[in-house]
Amino acid sequence: MENLIYKKTPTVTLATNTFINVPVILQFDDTPLISIVKKQHLGYTTQIPIYHPDGTYLAKVNGTRIYPTKDGKKAGIVMEHPAHMTVCKMGSKILFEIFHEAGDAFRTHAELYTPNGFFVKITDLPKPEVEVINKNGGALQIGSFLLSHNTFVNCRIGIWLKSDGSSSLCSKNVT
Repeated sequence: MENLIYKKTPTVTLATNTFINVPVILQFDDTPLISIVKKQHLGYTTQIPIYHPDGTYLAKVNGTRIYPTKDGKKAGIVMEHPAHMTVCKMGSKILFEIFHEAGDAFRTHAELYTPNGFFVKITDLPKPEVEVINKNGGALQIGSFLLSHNTFVNCRIGIWLKSDGSSSLCSKNVT
């Protein structure tokens, strides 16, 4: 009789697109913005850095937990825990929200900055989209197609956005 090994493959949905066994879901230049990491005893979870518009690294999100950096603590970020949520704030501005759902599931709402000041906004509703805005307020051209309800499997980087306006999908296959 053969031994069966069951492996749970990490699956993430971003703006209606599904990423299966993709270690970096979203990357901007050389900085992963949404990654999948394996935590001992926990399995797979997401990892997301939170930057200030000036490039200061404020906090790291691991799954449903937010860990302020030394610079984040200096900047005064705080965590609030209303029912079924974790909210990361700096002053009155919400930087990141995690909505705890049934089981291990959770949803996040974020407007992310990159270390070089680009603003990345990801929305599911009312229309799924990924929007990148440069430091001067202008949106980057990411293509003229709607990326919706796709499945990406075994890529190293799912969506790779670059500050020169170029992008690629499902880059560098995972071996």
